[in-house]
Amino acid sequence: MSGAGAERGSGTTKTPADFLKSIRGRPVVVKLNSGVDYRGILACLDGYMNIAMEQTEEYVNGQLKNKYGDAFIRGNNVLYISTTKMAVADGA
Repeated sequence: MSGAGAERGSGTTKTPADFLKSIRGRPVVVKLNSGVDYRGILACLDGYMNIAMEQTEEYVNGQLKNKYGDAFIRGNNVLYISTTKMAVADGA
């Protein structure tokens, strides 16, 4: 195990924990094991991947189904967390 992959680029290594810390307060997409997506601002998360979000929107099959002010997602339901570019399209 030479660690050559970690030295690619700038030479600094970023762990998943570093990534998760860096995206707090930013727009994210959280995909659940059921296939439902939640999009909103990541407020906080813990070591079990329990997630608190603000300005949350629920998407089922790509269609907006509901909007929540704050939402809490239990970590064992999370498939992945992804950052997203903020596409503000307030039609309401």
